[in-house]
Amino acid sequence: MTPVCPGPHHEEERVLLGHGAGGRLSAELLGSVLLPALGAPDGPLEDAALLPGHPELVVSTDGFVVKPLFFPGGDIGSLAVHGTVNDLAMRGGMPVALTLSLVLEEGLPLSELRTVMESAGKAAGGADVPVVAGDTKVVERGAVDRMFLTTTGIGRRLPFMRPSAAGARPGDAILLSGPIGLHGTAVLSTREGLGFEADIASDTRPLHRLVRALAPLAGHVHALRDPTRGGLAAALNEIARDSRVGTEIDESRLPVPAPVAAACDLLGLDPLQVANEGCFVACTHESAADTALTALRSLPEGCGAVRIGNVVPDHPGRVVMRTLVGARRVVDMPLGEQLPRIC
Repeated sequence: MTPVCPGPHHEEERVLLGHGAGGRLSAELLGSVLLPALGAPDGPLEDAALLPGHPELVVSTDGFVVKPLFFPGGDIGSLAVHGTVNDLAMRGGMPVALTLSLVLEEGLPLSELRTVMESAGKAAGGADVPVVAGDTKVVERGAVDRMFLTTTGIGRRLPFMRPSAAGARPGDAILLSGPIGLHGTAVLSTREGLGFEADIASDTRPLHRLVRALAPLAGHVHALRDPTRGGLAAALNEIARDSRVGTEIDESRLPVPAPVAAACDLLGLDPLQVANEGCFVACTHESAADTALTALRSLPEGCGAVRIGNVVPDHPGRVVMRTLVGARRVVDMPLGEQLPRIC
């Protein structure tokens, strides 16, 4: 009997947690599967899109699967509202209306649902945006992890405010509106019982008022990005890639709170890759940098605003950081998921 050689075995490709991390795996999934299937146009992937035929309006939709539902500084309800409001703001949009969709697991305590909905309502009221529509689905026990939320937002752009991830220009100053690393470490500590909760709370909050404070400088504000999934490293790499410029930052200027630095050292995490929910990166014309910082610092949510670097014509598409010891290192786009289920 003649032996038959088996054919090569090709393992089927599968979705990984890292595909939702906002880094290189996310970009690969979008580029190879999602965008081609939808016939999406080429161009930068912005935090919010312009509505066809209505360039003054922007729209954004986002799903929230954070684990646990409640964490120091917030919960999935406030996070969903803030996340969508902030995505609109990164295109210069002030929120006009939100929708909110829920997928609930059978057996979820109604007390938890009430708390989350009250938090979402309070967050929407605090951002002066109504929730005008929504949907609720319930699935079998075990088919979803307690509660997933999806929000969609419509915003109206401020006059002459046209920031874009592709808008950064050589010579721009790179500003950061507040400290980094708080949200990701707060959620992780609560999830794993690491004990940092007493010192670290999520920075989740709306950012549209900070963007409105920059409105008088509208023509000088070239790019805005909120460093959520993938953290500051992903946000800067996206700007460098889409604007076809280089970015250089100074490690000594990065506002990393001491408890966050300690937690990251202990856990082997890079603060540059930890998710944030209450700060944004701004690339502004050099001549407007000091005025922009003054405007940001005039509001409580921007009191910690700092300048962290510059946009340069060299090494386009790359982020370089001058370290505390004076060396230079490349800050890569995160590959996968440091911390899954953070937002």
